[in-house]
Amino acid sequence: MKSTSLTNKHISLGAKMVPFAGYNMPVSYSGLNEEHLAVRSSMGVFDVSHMGEFILRGKHALDLIQKVTSNDASVLTDGKAQYSCLPNNNGGIVDDLIVYRINEETYMLVVNAGNIDKDWNWIKQHDTWNVEMKNISDETSLLAVQGPNAIYALQKLTDVKLADIPYYSFVKGKFNGVDNVVISNTGYTGAGGFEIYFENQYAEKMWDDIFAAGKEYNIKPIGLGARDTLRLEMGFCLYGNDIDDTTSPMEAGLAWITKFTKDFTNRAAIEKQKNEGVTKKLVGFEMIERGIPRHDYQIADASGKIIGKVTSGTQSPSLNKAIGLGYVETAFAKTGTEIFIVIRDKHIKANVVKIPFLKK
Repeated sequence: MKSTSLTNKHISLGAKMVPFAGYNMPVSYSGLNEEHLAVRSSMGVFDVSHMGEFILRGKHALDLIQKVTSNDASVLTDGKAQYSCLPNNNGGIVDDLIVYRINEETYMLVVNAGNIDKDWNWIKQHDTWNVEMKNISDETSLLAVQGPNAIYALQKLTDVKLADIPYYSFVKGKFNGVDNVVISNTGYTGAGGFEIYFENQYAEKMWDDIFAAGKEYNIKPIGLGARDTLRLEMGFCLYGNDIDDTTSPMEAGLAWITKFTKDFTNRAAIEKQKNEGVTKKLVGFEMIERGIPRHDYQIADASGKIIGKVTSGTQSPSLNKAIGLGYVETAFAKTGTEIFIVIRDKHIKANVVKIPFLKK
């Protein structure tokens, strides 16, 4: 099992450690609810150094990205990032990712930890231009500093004007005395904040200095447990749960990152789905009756017929109610539709709702 450069730090802080995507990762420190609410109300820090980073360089880097991703990366300018996915040949998704344009011939792709090798091989096999590709995952650390007060704490550590970095934009600059740090306004919580990419050798110094800067805001270390509940309140997909090799972008509500203005892997099949419709759709739902939905629980209609299954579910700490995502037959995907989650052989009532669950 791999470790990040901060694994010993997490253990010394008393984190509960679990295996995740081949890494020894902190799932919680002080408790999921407390950590979740700390991010929503003030700020918290996630070590997400297990994520993968690839650099693609050269005059055909964009051609390769355009070929393997569903979104249109040609609209990116320097310092802009874009959410996208890698469609497979069967109508499913190899992975979801973020594409960063550093300059006209240099891009960084950020992929999910459990898919690093799979994604690398997938992109490589579509590279007919011999693009220069470098996997910098093992030498890169990544901290997600999230929450409404993150900007104030982080501003103490850089001359880069953080307020001038729009959502899904980034700056490469000096941060905490270290050059070439990527400061990105992306994040996976909907609470505001930044993601900071840097070389492993600076990890402990970055962690310590960010915590010192955030002390007045009651900064807290946050584990993967709260990361999951925070992203779920925003209706953000998690690869391996809500999207995978068998779910299409059209089924998953990702038509907005699927652009038919260009050619890409399996475009024809996905465009056919767009035109003809799909048989199942990913929906958000709130429990009406008492019960917490969990991954793989069945979803039924009023007559008891199974119409789908839950992909993510939790008791929302912000809303104090149980929420979930799941695939249902298209006829049941309309907002306001009554569905039933099968929990220990009981059919518990829920309502299909518009996501995000947490309204700004």
